[in-house]
Amino acid sequence: MSLLSEASVLEALKTVNDPELHKDLVSLGMVEKIVLEGGKVGVKINLTTPACPLKSQIESEVRAALIEAGAQAVEVQFGATVRPPQTTAIFGVKYIVAVASGKGGVGKSTVAANLAISLALDGAKVGLLDADIYGPSQAQMFGTQAEKLRVNEQKQMIPLERYGIKLLSIANLIPPGQAMIWRGPILHGTIKQFLSDVAWGELDYLVVDMPPGTGDVQLSLSQLAKLSGVVIVTTPQDVARIDAERAVDGFKKVQVPILGIVENMSYLEQAQGRLHIFGQGGGHKMAESYETAFLGEIPIAVSVREGGDVGVPVVVGLPDSAEATALRSIARNLAGQLSVRSYLLLPMV
Repeated sequence: MSLLSEASVLEALKTVNDPELHKDLVSLGMVEKIVLEGGKVGVKINLTTPACPLKSQIESEVRAALIEAGAQAVEVQFGATVRPPQTTAIFGVKYIVAVASGKGGVGKSTVAANLAISLALDGAKVGLLDADIYGPSQAQMFGTQAEKLRVNEQKQMIPLERYGIKLLSIANLIPPGQAMIWRGPILHGTIKQFLSDVAWGELDYLVVDMPPGTGDVQLSLSQLAKLSGVVIVTTPQDVARIDAERAVDGFKKVQVPILGIVENMSYLEQAQGRLHIFGQGGGHKMAESYETAFLGEIPIAVSVREGGDVGVPVVVGLPDSAEATALRSIARNLAGQLSVRSYLLLPMV
């Protein structure tokens, strides 16, 4: 059996497509390195995101293609370079992703916190901006209530750091329990400061926890941040879905892409089976109606609530639980949607 050459390895890898971009790894420029040692072939594939949802499928297909081409052994390594389609409003930040809902009480902030941490756990550089000025909850969810924000020599606010992400919340600037009674212009100025006067550094993703509804903060962020897109959180029930649809319509009117739908509190797992307390299928129907991605569903679990209350989100506190697994999967699906959008808007060379 003749040994493989670099050229024959590349030919074999031309038969392997990125499952989301539907183009081969070689054409996409994702084959970063090839090492040949006798009959052993080592390849390094540079993914479009460290949170690639189909990494295992790519690895399996790369192995199969190289074995079929004549390799006696195959070693596959992965790297990742997040490639945005355009610059955002914050220098060094590749994607700004809003997490929104049409109403309160659907778990939007919980989803935002766990998605941000999930992306970081997969190796991405992540920040989380708590833009829910009237009802900030991320400081509680991350256990940073007692910490105050500092400024650097350039008079920029320095985000707090917890669980591998950079965190900024109005709750770390004001006394606990103080109500924010601000009108539109003050809110607009505050959001502008949170974007431009913060030392965010280099980030792959900045996740923004939006306030519920459609109002001044949503409009300000859409105008100032150049949002890469928005994730809409709903529960299965019609009342929540109706309000979530209003949020979708609001973001569409200001030309913010809808990246997908997340259905929270989808079901309660019991010994006798799943109990759909709030109905079933609302998130799926909404995604189909708006021709957007259904990113996933999250079961009702006490651990999700407890994790937020004690400052240890469930993907950290109970990483092997069904609810944490669901959230990790949703984060990867989100990263995949952003990669696809990047490729469609700016083809990779």
